[in-house]
Amino acid sequence: MPSIRPLSLILLALAAPVVAGDTVRSVAVPGDGGWDYASVDASARRLYIAHGDAVSVVDLANGRALAPIGPAAHAHAVVLLPTGEIAVTNGTDNSVRFFAAQSGRQVASLTVGAKPDAAVVDPATGHLLSMDADAGSVAEIDVRAHRLVRTIPVAKGLEYAAVEGRTLFVNNEDRNELDVVDLTRGTAGAPIAMPGCEAPTGLGLDAVHHRLVAACANGVAAIVDTAKRLLVGRVPIGRGPDAVIVDRDRGRAYIPAGRDGVLDILSLADARTVTHQATIRTEPSARTGALDPRTGTVWLPAAQLAPAVGGGKPRVVPGSFHVLAVHPG
Repeated sequence: MPSIRPLSLILLALAAPVVAGDTVRSVAVPGDGGWDYASVDASARRLYIAHGDAVSVVDLANGRALAPIGPAAHAHAVVLLPTGEIAVTNGTDNSVRFFAAQSGRQVASLTVGAKPDAAVVDPATGHLLSMDADAGSVAEIDVRAHRLVRTIPVAKGLEYAAVEGRTLFVNNEDRNELDVVDLTRGTAGAPIAMPGCEAPTGLGLDAVHHRLVAACANGVAAIVDTAKRLLVGRVPIGRGPDAVIVDRDRGRAYIPAGRDGVLDILSLADARTVTHQATIRTEPSARTGALDPRTGTVWLPAAQLAPAVGGGKPRVVPGSFHVLAVHPG
């Protein structure tokens, strides 16, 4: 059975109002080690989490963990494909692996550039675009043929990305900018400077208003006008974010911040500006997540962390991995 955390955990305000009706509960998920991006299959009622050397799976209908899918090799992204498969980027062996979503069987694998991290689907072609961070390039993959179509040189430090029309926008964590790629020509153009934004990782597209929301490690969200290719605003958020989760139906962006243990809610309703709407207390380490568009629930992977040793990263306490189900109301 899923473990339900006591109501005393639910929602404390931080210098901002809490949306009425907020609730948080926790579902235990087996497996240890680090995790990265997550995806929701709303039709199949499944949550997928890139989790160490596997993909963790949660049944959203009953809130229970299912058998993991794998093997993976330091999984970074798990992406739902139009073929009914899922693609998993693997940072250790520089591969993208393809699994049948229903059976969990691996059907293909191919090698891409060094340290593939975030990945997104190009809506126009259905191709997968893998951000190969250490190689500084984007791998474009035909997901039906499981074939590398081309490699587009960009710059090292690539993080999460978004596609608008025939343009790919990619956060560059090392350069504090947005890299821009012409997907028709397969070439990188002039980057977009984001002063005041340090180490941008998560990125979300507000397609209605043609703007991007980039999550910056120093506690701000950078707002970029995609038509003008210009930074137009900054909004305070929690520290240590790693994802921007856009809820188009509700006109919101959710940004989980793992260092401060909060989920910030930004309103995208106004065409002129993005505003901070509320803050929900979650847990330290909850820095990525995915939206269930059917229910509006935001699912956030998290774990207890042991102190870092010798200047390294904090370690996950064995047996503590779980996902928070946040209902912003």
